[in-house]
Amino acid sequence: MQLDRSIFKAYDIRGIVGKTLTEDVARAVGAVLGTRAARKGINTLCVGRDGRLSGPSLAAALIEGIVSTGVNVKDIGMQPTPVLYFATYAFDCGSGVAVTGSHNPPEYNGLKMMLGGMTLFGPEIASIADDIEAGDVIRAQTPGRVEMVDVTPAYLEKILTTVKLARRMRVAVDCGNGVAGPLAARLFAGLGVDVEPLYFDIDGTFPHHHPDPSKPANLKDLIAAVQAGDAELGLAFDGDADRLGVVTRSGSIIYPDRQMMLFADDILKSHPGAQIIYDVKCTRALVPWIRERGGVPTISATGHSLVKARLRETGAPFAGEMSGHLFFNDGRWPGFDDGLYAAARLLEILSRSDNPSAVLDALPTAVNTPELHIEFAHEGENKAFIEKLRQAADFKDAEDVILIDGLRVEFADGFALARSSNTTPVAVIRIEGDTPEALERIKKRFGDFILSVDPTVKLPF
Repeated sequence: MQLDRSIFKAYDIRGIVGKTLTEDVARAVGAVLGTRAARKGINTLCVGRDGRLSGPSLAAALIEGIVSTGVNVKDIGMQPTPVLYFATYAFDCGSGVAVTGSHNPPEYNGLKMMLGGMTLFGPEIASIADDIEAGDVIRAQTPGRVEMVDVTPAYLEKILTTVKLARRMRVAVDCGNGVAGPLAARLFAGLGVDVEPLYFDIDGTFPHHHPDPSKPANLKDLIAAVQAGDAELGLAFDGDADRLGVVTRSGSIIYPDRQMMLFADDILKSHPGAQIIYDVKCTRALVPWIRERGGVPTISATGHSLVKARLRETGAPFAGEMSGHLFFNDGRWPGFDDGLYAAARLLEILSRSDNPSAVLDALPTAVNTPELHIEFAHEGENKAFIEKLRQAADFKDAEDVILIDGLRVEFADGFALARSSNTTPVAVIRIEGDTPEALERIKKRFGDFILSVDPTVKLPF
């Protein structure tokens, strides 16, 4: 079997179906995961898949690999990734695999993996390739059993018994033809929300737009629907429904770092003095917002697996990252990222207001660049470049220099960030200023610094 190690990413396994990610690879990964589970005394893994066309065949191969080790599988079928996480919680095994390409193009698919309550990332994922090549797997005389299970009723009950809206609402919802549609319809009906639906049918070709609400182009249809109709706001989900996008009647996109302000305010009322975790890409306006409400702002490296690890370390009741992964760990939810649950909690908060869009538009904001990329030809060059920036960092005009995940330079009126992507060979740049003038000054200051380290770099700003 040809094994392309490039598919073993920092947070998941991901590749082009039939080329770098094949049924044979999925089967081999399943055998390794089953082996690791058996050696840890774990006898059951949950498996689910999103709506991609390649999902059924890859999931079947994965399950074959798992049961070949004697480990049982609970197959939850086609479901959002968060429902797979919920299944590992509901069945008390803490272990499972979501077959999902998330927000990637249709020709991609991948595997997000949990074992013993821990989301696999970094070296743990890379070592799966080592075990495949070494043939380090158990071959059980009696294969494990496969059981088809429907966890949807339990999932909905968990949300609907704890999340209560103060009044009926009307919301436009764009599922982008991802896997969220059918479940979103049931959830919002149960919450008492009148939905104006966009692209609720599951279609792995994504005929209308890419299912990635972090990109403004993918929210155009939702914004148009909100502004043309009676919806109080708009919600969008990515392909596997673990991330949330939000738009207002003014046409503004409320990015996740501003969504986090509402969640932090709400959670700190019942968890005074608690830590609120945010990743290095988030707005600096979060820090005073959290402090003013008695919380402790705690910065984290970017990456849903890394944020989850930080959540476990600290016991914080809430964490979020700029990409849209939001983690509720406040006793009402078991700490995993779930776009549908985040939407329910957001509507619970906003239902207390007569004008939710006005509440969202009034959240503190700043002037910032989108996520910008410096592209490199080969894997690893981006990491070496970021390390050079870290070593050369000398900002006497800055208030703080943060080296948790790349280089984040905090000025009195903004910040500049350079970090290495863990999924593609790019350096990610994000710059923010309190005013347009501050943004331009920080861009110039940071751009000059980058060019002083490597004059060959083509700045993306």
